[in-house]
Amino acid sequence: MSVTILLVIATVIASVYAWRDTSLRNKWIHNPYLANRNKEYHRLLTSGFIHADYLHLFFNMYAFYLFGGVVEQYFSVFFGAKAILAFLGLYILGIIVANLPDFVKYKDHAGFNSLGASGGVSAVVFCSVILNPMMELMIFPIPVAMPGYIFAVIYVAYSIFMEKRQMNNVNHMAHLWGGLWGVVFILTTEPSTLRRFIEQIELPF
Repeated sequence: MSVTILLVIATVIASVYAWRDTSLRNKWIHNPYLANRNKEYHRLLTSGFIHADYLHLFFNMYAFYLFGGVVEQYFSVFFGAKAILAFLGLYILGIIVANLPDFVKYKDHAGFNSLGASGGVSAVVFCSVILNPMMELMIFPIPVAMPGYIFAVIYVAYSIFMEKRQMNNVNHMAHLWGGLWGVVFILTTEPSTLRRFIEQIELPF
């Protein structure tokens, strides 16, 4: 069984338990104030295994399932026996890295909370874009598929725009930081991917 599927199962189980047990949810959710005051740094990670509702869980895990398997295949070629560790590093650290800016920004604000695997999922998605920039992706409600690297540019611009407008409760910058981690991770562990990325996006021209 792939690491992606095991992580999906673990996340679904943890999320369901957290919905039924609010004490578990309160212990695992990312609350920078409590994490800083009580040194509960585990929240930077555990918050990535619980979700707000079924829809939140479904979209995160569906995207993770679609892209995780692809990245695992590449990693088995790049890292061999260490592929599992590399994939865990990409995903787990993606969750933590995405939470760090909020930890710094809101450590004195007791009312701030966030949860969800978006940072880790974005890390995997953006890593896959570097590995295969010409894969076709879609952004709802745009009814046209586009190359992965175009998707990434639009996604970044959208995240920055929505974060500035603060029109909803979605932590758009967590998505962005997670995606950035995915790019940094693959380019530092397998530098040759940068050359292949450039070659692939130059081909149509």
